[in-house]
Amino acid sequence: MEIAEHLLNLRGDGELLADVAERVGLDARVPTCPEWAVRDLVRHQGDVHRWAAGNLTRNTSVEMSAEESEAVLFTWPDADDGLIAWFRDGHALLVETLESVPDDVVAFTFIAAPSPRAFWARRQAHETAIHRADAESVAGPITPYDAQFAADGIDELMYGMASRPGRITADPPRTLRVDGADSSRIWQLTIGPDGLTVSDEGGEADCWVSGPTSDLYLLLWNRRTTEGLQVAGDPSLLDHWRDVLKVRWSGATKKSG
Repeated sequence: MEIAEHLLNLRGDGELLADVAERVGLDARVPTCPEWAVRDLVRHQGDVHRWAAGNLTRNTSVEMSAEESEAVLFTWPDADDGLIAWFRDGHALLVETLESVPDDVVAFTFIAAPSPRAFWARRQAHETAIHRADAESVAGPITPYDAQFAADGIDELMYGMASRPGRITADPPRTLRVDGADSSRIWQLTIGPDGLTVSDEGGEADCWVSGPTSDLYLLLWNRRTTEGLQVAGDPSLLDHWRDVLKVRWSGATKKSG
């Protein structure tokens, strides 16, 4: 997907997250993140937006120091009545930053990408999309994602986040096949002692899951169950995926000091 497409999704999902948070209230519990109330979700995503924007304006590929991170994190207001506006401001800042920085901007990244600008546009589009789903899970059905965007998100998860050495392992190796029914995409996942390898050529698998790509995107990010999806083979492999593959942002719901 192009940067412009990621920015379109980032803009829309951020606005929707804020709208839903206003509607359901900050005290509501988040079913997809049981340890969080909506307040924690808004604080977390507002923090991440500011951290991403900060990385894009430092003119260095070196990771932020603890001191630099502290300068952009945990800035939310203590009073709840200003929290949604704080979130909207940070979201707008990130979108504006991504729109204005040059394609050859120098910035820290942590997954291979055509450019730092492309990395941050994609990462924040999917970060915000998944947390928009968290907000929506409070009160009703989750708005489906476009199949192409969902497939791009699965690609980012599989080839980037999940395939880091040791992130998810199995011994002996096990295979999981994921078929996007409306995107004509296949992800053949081999989970071994050293981690995950991914292929787009399908084959025999210990477990096979198929359905709309939007639902698979949510499933693989542990935001929904297999209800309504086609599952064959050993479903315990999906349980292993859910148990092991967790991406966390440490300390993002409390201020330092």
